[in-house]
Amino acid sequence: MKEFKMYLDLLYYDSFKEFMEDAAVGEGDFVLTNEFLYNQFVKPLEPSCGALFIEAYGLGEPTTEMVDRIRADLPDGVRRIIAIGGGSVLDIAKMLSLHVSSGKTEDLFLGDEAPARVYDVYAVPTTCGTGSEVTNACAVELVSLHTKRGLNNNLMFPAKSVLIPELIAGLPYKFFATSSIDALIHAVESYMSPKACPHTELFSKEAIRLILRGYQYIVENGLEKWTDLADEFILASNYAGIAFCSAGCAAVHALSYPLGGKYHIPHGEANQLVFAATFRKYKEKKPEGKINDLEALFGELLGVPSDQALEAAFALFDKVQPRKPLREFGVSDSEFKDFAEGVIAGQTRLLNNNYTLLSLEDMVEIYQAIY
Repeated sequence: MKEFKMYLDLLYYDSFKEFMEDAAVGEGDFVLTNEFLYNQFVKPLEPSCGALFIEAYGLGEPTTEMVDRIRADLPDGVRRIIAIGGGSVLDIAKMLSLHVSSGKTEDLFLGDEAPARVYDVYAVPTTCGTGSEVTNACAVELVSLHTKRGLNNNLMFPAKSVLIPELIAGLPYKFFATSSIDALIHAVESYMSPKACPHTELFSKEAIRLILRGYQYIVENGLEKWTDLADEFILASNYAGIAFCSAGCAAVHALSYPLGGKYHIPHGEANQLVFAATFRKYKEKKPEGKINDLEALFGELLGVPSDQALEAAFALFDKVQPRKPLREFGVSDSEFKDFAEGVIAGQTRLLNNNYTLLSLEDMVEIYQAIY
């Protein structure tokens, strides 16, 4: 049995001002965002609602401790959280939407808490990567375990998902690059997943098409030209989110989590580090199968023979966002076995979606290939 989930009310706006007016944001609402976004987009509108800035609680990607401190500072009487930001902001809002009697977000991820929804979330993405605005998933660093872990729960679907290309047009190039590559990996992993169905494949392939065509355009015309296609990149991220919500992500995300959890490598960048090596390992272990469909799709979009398509795609991604070896992040090769053991122990949810089985030795070799 395969399942397609699409619990969303998706809204499109030409401007942030139009959204705020249409949603009548005011008393009973609470804005969760970054201070620079608040000053640029929210403050000029002077809404009569409270706000919190996530950087006041810690820098980098969210930890359970950060979420707990934000949860403790939410005032009484909130009915809607207006989450404006990248994946970290949207994921924190989803976690906050669930009641935790102990006050410890970690209990949700360890299965020690039966969640109940207490707030509606309006998810307004300002990057073109996570697709979190249309999924029932979030990820956080569990401080006690020193790794990232994901959670899926239908209670975390945002009440409204709001796409406003204006909000991503000012994104610094590196954040565009790492977030859009994250969206591409969402699309590719969901396409290759054994849980893929015709509907998820439809969204996966369109996301891949939009991103690859966009990458070709900016490589040919200048990397700064990505803003010409801001509306297409935010759509691609959204499509990829719809696809992986049902079909799931897999080993690339699982293998990236120790890098993000221990070394705080940004999520999209960590995914890109292991992407090519993981798919080369897939091709080595199972050269015939769905991977041939991916090669054909890449080949058609990039204008190369199918047997050259994976390497052509990896080369294109590295032009958009050059990769550094793991050693430059301070990672030691003596840690690879521990990383792999942690992935096998804690990321079964993702590994079940692999194109083919990866052993502990395979995972160690993937890390070694990018060291």
